[in-house]
Amino acid sequence: MRFDVSSTALLSHLQSIGKVIASKNTLPILDNFLFQLEENTLTVTASDAETRLVTSLEVMNAEGSGLFCVSAKMLLDPLKELPEQPLTFDVNDANLEVFIHFQNGKYNFIGQKGDTYPQQKPLSEQAVEVVMDAQLLLNGISRSLFATADDELRPVMNGVYFDFHTDDLTFVASDGHKLVRLRNLSVQSEERASFILPKKPATLLKNLLAKEEGVIRLQFDDNNAYVRCANCEMVCRLIEGRYPNYNSVIPKENPFQVTIDRMFLLNALKRVSVFSNQSSSLIKLHLEDNLLTVSAQDIDFSTSAEERIPCEYNGDELSIGFKATYLIDILGNISSTDVILQLADPSRAGLILPLENQENEDLLMLLMPMMLND
Repeated sequence: MRFDVSSTALLSHLQSIGKVIASKNTLPILDNFLFQLEENTLTVTASDAETRLVTSLEVMNAEGSGLFCVSAKMLLDPLKELPEQPLTFDVNDANLEVFIHFQNGKYNFIGQKGDTYPQQKPLSEQAVEVVMDAQLLLNGISRSLFATADDELRPVMNGVYFDFHTDDLTFVASDGHKLVRLRNLSVQSEERASFILPKKPATLLKNLLAKEEGVIRLQFDDNNAYVRCANCEMVCRLIEGRYPNYNSVIPKENPFQVTIDRMFLLNALKRVSVFSNQSSSLIKLHLEDNLLTVSAQDIDFSTSAEERIPCEYNGDELSIGFKATYLIDILGNISSTDVILQLADPSRAGLILPLENQENEDLLMLLMPMMLND
């Protein structure tokens, strides 16, 4: 086998899929990229046994065809230091000795047999298929990923829940303290369906979709999901189990409503939270007529801070505590200029909503309160 390829083009494709390779693999073959040459197309695969990424690129002067595996580290590390230039891969089909020739020299190592690389099982006949815009999927994952859990006892919480209805797609993520629910009304499914995408493939997909335009095809059954983009393909194992009824935890009656500038509140929280107790990160929000007071203190170190922010509020006086880091995360994942805080009492969850949703979107974020000491 022999082919020529651009060094930067190859490196770009390898880096886009190489993040899936785990630092410690149960199968040593998964430390490698799988190369498959057919005519002038080189298909490269990387996997960690749970998630599989595949990309293709055009090569020149191809001779022969076949499969071989190349150590990811042995290929990526020297390619990062090479300036743009053509590379010639020369593979001995008998013993898989690989020569990579470039302008000033060559690399030489032994590859591994490609037929020992784990193969992907096809989807079942009951698989559901949905076509959607790549940026829409990116937006849904980006807005919800931060709220996923790391919970060994409840693995269903460790991913983003995709809930397909005939008139919308709802992205949901929660760790028991905060919850994100993003409805997109521009995606319709022929039938009611759902799956839970684990955190690692969701993060990988977020990075891949940032470079994608146009539409993507999403296919899934009870065990696996396929995502096909213009430049790559991802196959991943889904989290098995039943996702909790997320709508039941969203409070319906919230008599106190505050409208406030999102960046004013976000920046005040970042400043005031510096003075909060490092273990609890508790901040206090005190509401009175058109004024929100943000305060924090750490009794152990005798530090405290307080800031007043104008807002639109006409209800009774109310004090409620939240974990500052969670509230900062939530406000950082909303894009509107102003946000609405809907509150009931200091012991019930608060809702954070954008004043103006993006087109065809309905975003809701929920945060559980913390007990105030005073």
